[in-house]
Amino acid sequence: MAGGAAALKKLMTFEEAWPILQEEAINKFIDKLELEEHLPSHQYINSEEYMRFYTVVYNVCSPNPIGPEVLKLYEQYKRIFEDYVSSKVLPSLRGKSNENLLRELWRRWNHHKYLTKWFSRFFNYLSRYYIPRKKLPSLVETSHSIFYNMIYGEVNVQVSEIIVSLIDRERKGEEIDQALVKEVLNIYEEIESGDASKHLAKYIADAIVEATSKFYSRKAVYWIAMESYDDYMLKVEKCLEEEKSRVSNYLSKYKVLEIVQHELLEVQATKLQEKKASS
Repeated sequence: MAGGAAALKKLMTFEEAWPILQEEAINKFIDKLELEEHLPSHQYINSEEYMRFYTVVYNVCSPNPIGPEVLKLYEQYKRIFEDYVSSKVLPSLRGKSNENLLRELWRRWNHHKYLTKWFSRFFNYLSRYYIPRKKLPSLVETSHSIFYNMIYGEVNVQVSEIIVSLIDRERKGEEIDQALVKEVLNIYEEIESGDASKHLAKYIADAIVEATSKFYSRKAVYWIAMESYDDYMLKVEKCLEEEKSRVSNYLSKYKVLEIVQHELLEVQATKLQEKKASS
């Protein structure tokens, strides 16, 4: 096999190595993964193939581990994910809404992580010298950052609105897919792509807190006018128990309990004391 013979050469240029990596590894993974609804339970390559692709990268890097040929590999590694996200991921998200968008986003993130796991292994020799010497983000961080910057710039507002709407619907008594909401919220933590990630994670956290505050502020105003002190306190207890369940199931990173206590108890403290005194 021509590709196999080339991979055994002691030295290779980027131009010699890249067709092997692209045709026999990168394209193979992406094409097969596009046919999968869920993450594959089997590996697409065996250990011998894996070592061959790793060796191809090694053969390019070994003469000068921080030289121009290695830079070409690093830049091409980034381009793999940029092309994948622009040609496969973004088109699959556009036009979707509500839970369908969340499900596709979660599916695509899992697929992206799967590709990152394998491609970063093929290119792992870059992590030994080139990346630390050039003080660059790791291969995993680079891949995650590309997904984040290209995807969340387009869908973050919509995703945040959907999540807030689902939480609101559950507070009104509907059943929602809590596991899906949790998985999508976890993406923000998994990406870890620096300041941009932290900014958008704060964006959705602020949206959840604001929606929680508005929801219970309206409840408090209505209940304080309509209910006795004892009935009001029973409703507060019920709300806190429900929110504790949400925190346990999918909102553990968000300070919703504090918000509920503030709106139902602290804001209404004076009126509650008056109700209690008159009861």
